[in-house]
Amino acid sequence: MKHLTILGSTGSIGRNTLAVVKMFPERFSVKALTAKSNIGILADQIRLFQPDIAVVFHEKDALKLKQHLPKTHRTEIIYGVDGYIAAAAYDEVDTVVSAMVGSAGLVPTLEAISAGKHVALANKETLVMAGDIVMELAKTKHAGIRPVDSEHSAIFQCIVGARKEDLKKIILTASGGPFRKLSSDEFPAITPSKALAHPTWQMGEKISIDSATLMNKGLEVIEAKHLFDVSHDHIDVVIHPQSIIHSMVAFKDGAVLAQMGHPDMKGAIAYALSYPERLDIELPVLDFSAIGALTFEPPDVNRFPCLSLAYRACETGGTLPCVLNAANEAAVSAFLTARISFNRIPEVIDHVMNRHTVVYHPILGDILAADEWARMVANEWILHHIN
Repeated sequence: MKHLTILGSTGSIGRNTLAVVKMFPERFSVKALTAKSNIGILADQIRLFQPDIAVVFHEKDALKLKQHLPKTHRTEIIYGVDGYIAAAAYDEVDTVVSAMVGSAGLVPTLEAISAGKHVALANKETLVMAGDIVMELAKTKHAGIRPVDSEHSAIFQCIVGARKEDLKKIILTASGGPFRKLSSDEFPAITPSKALAHPTWQMGEKISIDSATLMNKGLEVIEAKHLFDVSHDHIDVVIHPQSIIHSMVAFKDGAVLAQMGHPDMKGAIAYALSYPERLDIELPVLDFSAIGALTFEPPDVNRFPCLSLAYRACETGGTLPCVLNAANEAAVSAFLTARISFNRIPEVIDHVMNRHTVVYHPILGDILAADEWARMVANEWILHHIN
């Protein structure tokens, strides 16, 4: 039996992970759950899975959570960054599902790796911000990292058993988001509700906006670079609106392997938790005659410049990917709160990246300082360009 901590249990990945756990109670035991502030959902999860530890960010939310639970509950309720770290490094746990949103996932994930836990990684920002540090630490601590992103899970599944020297190219697929056919002239009028309406995947707010700008695919390029130890110029992005092919790998003999399936995150989650086994999670096999055509097209980086910005950060390396990520988080937050328009998200990021002096071989302190600096500069720009 595997004993789990789920960092970010009330989000989309966390809820789907618990759905998989519920299917296989003889295989998985939940020891720790963490959330930011979604008390109602977390309380329901605690009642159902009876973890040893539950964590929220603020003390006031920890008090509210206790009020939602019966007096006889045995779960220890803690809060703050120290609480997340305690859950990530908990002695009773062997596997940590890293599904916190954004940069907040970096430190707890590093703590899990430092403690020698295997990590099912859904928090791509961990590798975007500090990929070299994370992968070197995982190697030193013999901590396995299994990707939960559907695209990186697909790549992982395609290269199992293959020789690294035979790999020629990684091909990440993208749905193109809800504005794939929309003219850039119409971008200023895009509302958050329209941007959150992803055509094929059910996701949280932040990742939905990143998918709409194609930044999510750019972050995945950086993540793939670190996970699979390849150069940015060996990673391509192709738009595939049907979201049936989750990604592909090309080999030097011209062969291309593709991993396909219904767009349901439980597949990638289950594989990350059960590898090298596969679990019967009751997803149907694709009916290709019903699907009909699968289509592909190149990404339009003129309308969606966030992808180019991410490639630039990936090529430069050092602290620039961290700055890209922090500026993007600030810009997405500003868009969701109607402080800037959709088309200004890449403007914020480009401005911050242009002002940054890159540290090329950063330690964790450099990463955290760059993250803080980028948010400050981004928010200053946003303050002067409010809609």
